[in-house]
Amino acid sequence: MAALGWLTPRRRSATARSVLAGEAAAEAARKTSQELVPPAGAEESDTPVFPVLGDVRAAAFFDLDNTVMQGAALFHFGRGLYKRNFFQRRELARFAWQQTWFRLAGVEDPEHMQDVRESALSIVKGHRVAELMSIGEEIYDEYMAERIWPGTRALAQAHLDAGQKVWLVTAAPVETATIIARRLGLTGALGTVAESVSGVYTGKLVGEPLHGPAKAEAVRALAAAEGLELARCAAYSDSHNDIPMLSLVGHPYAINPDTKLRKHARERDWRLRDYRTGRKAAKVGIPAAAGVGAIAGGTAAAVAIHRRRR
Repeated sequence: MAALGWLTPRRRSATARSVLAGEAAAEAARKTSQELVPPAGAEESDTPVFPVLGDVRAAAFFDLDNTVMQGAALFHFGRGLYKRNFFQRRELARFAWQQTWFRLAGVEDPEHMQDVRESALSIVKGHRVAELMSIGEEIYDEYMAERIWPGTRALAQAHLDAGQKVWLVTAAPVETATIIARRLGLTGALGTVAESVSGVYTGKLVGEPLHGPAKAEAVRALAAAEGLELARCAAYSDSHNDIPMLSLVGHPYAINPDTKLRKHARERDWRLRDYRTGRKAAKVGIPAAAGVGAIAGGTAAAVAIHRRRR
């Protein structure tokens, strides 16, 4: 930690939490990746531009929300838990609004993010990890499977076909992310690690949510453990919050980017694709984005819930 000495105590603490979250995510990802079995009948796609065929020191890292899947995985998971009476309708409305607000605002407000985190942790506190994993499988089929972008899945498959590992990198719980990765036939997932004791969630996190700088720390830790060369790796995201992760790799892709990421990508001559206005994405293996659709969908969900409560 001596290298962090020039930072203020507050910044030093935040950095330490990001490192801790990243290292915990990398450790969890390596453990669970050994259990993932690719499904039969993988989809074929056109070959995109990415690191060399058969390069085992290269890997691909995909953001999840609005890059691989329409909307927020944590929100869909929350819907499934609500259906199973884990919490009340007013809590679901609050949860939906939190997710919608974040997507609309496009910025991190510390108090808001703390509120989101505490809401999610309070829901799972006291439940067994195995129970949530089992329920997560059901929720994937109910709410998530149909929201996977075919183009993004084809692009990930192209990396796998090239002999490279493919990892999801998300602020969603690592258990949820692992289920999605397994269902898509990916190598594994880096996600937020919630503390558990004897297989029961305590309501605390290890470090902090895997968001922003913490994602970059997770990718860095995993690359070191897996013997990857980041200069040979690729990363994909729609959000400026993932600039730290995108900046780590030699092949960053801004896919259906938000305004800040688009500007950043253009300034640095990163590959930039936006397929939100057409169906070309499925043909070239790059996602037709969730961007506007996810915001509209999230807003509609929050409004619908509000109306039912009136």
